[in-house]
Amino acid sequence: MFTFEYFIGLILIGICAGFASGLLGVGGGFLITPLQYFLLKYIGVAPDLAILISFGTSLAIIIPTSISGAYRHTQSMDNILKPGIQLGIFGIVGGFIGGFVAAALPVKVLEIIFGILLLFITFNNIVNINKERQNAKISFNWVNIGIIGLLVGFSSGLLGVGGGIFLIAILTAFLGFSMIEAIGTSSIFISLTAIGGFLSYMISGWGVSTFPYSIGYISIINLVLIGCFSVPMASVGAKLAHNVPQKKLKIIFSVVILYMALKMLGVLP
Repeated sequence: MFTFEYFIGLILIGICAGFASGLLGVGGGFLITPLQYFLLKYIGVAPDLAILISFGTSLAIIIPTSISGAYRHTQSMDNILKPGIQLGIFGIVGGFIGGFVAAALPVKVLEIIFGILLLFITFNNIVNINKERQNAKISFNWVNIGIIGLLVGFSSGLLGVGGGIFLIAILTAFLGFSMIEAIGTSSIFISLTAIGGFLSYMISGWGVSTFPYSIGYISIINLVLIGCFSVPMASVGAKLAHNVPQKKLKIIFSVVILYMALKMLGVLP
């Protein structure tokens, strides 16, 4: 089942996802999840099993990867730690619930949900591409923190992503965060939220998955190989993020997400 091409694919996923995680504050799940899914199907894993392994393993990888990026961001910004932790507390709960819901849904439904949400985020970024910072439309209080944290955390567990692609859009569009502040805050949030989703996939897949060397829906081989390259690359990406103009960050963010959205919806081969 495991071929040389498969291992090379995992390494490349780790390099790309880790760099994107640090640069864009998104955990890398929006790359790790679909790319793992395509790779697993390539070696003959059934789609229903492949997507759950991709979701669960992605969340496991996101934890150390995001911590690496978050540490680098906190060295340059001292105002992101508190909001990141506040949102992350609720995100853990949402992620745990989302992971169990995902295990009960058909694979095609998950692909469509993932693709549509990514299209929405791309549209929001294009509309506000020239705005460095938008006015806050809602207050950053505990009620809104709880709602946002739970919803984004739920999407994280449901779709096997850190939730950063959703949180950054919310922070910049509704809470008045600059792009770089949203990226830094998101990296902290993701490192916490992914824990809840990771645990739910491990528990829900216990005794179910037939994929070799797995704990529940967590593939140990994928976790180790991708993680070994994603963690150091996240630090590199985070360092570069502070030297790139925010408009360019938004453009990069939008292009990557649009591609993955069209891929998941089956528009692109």
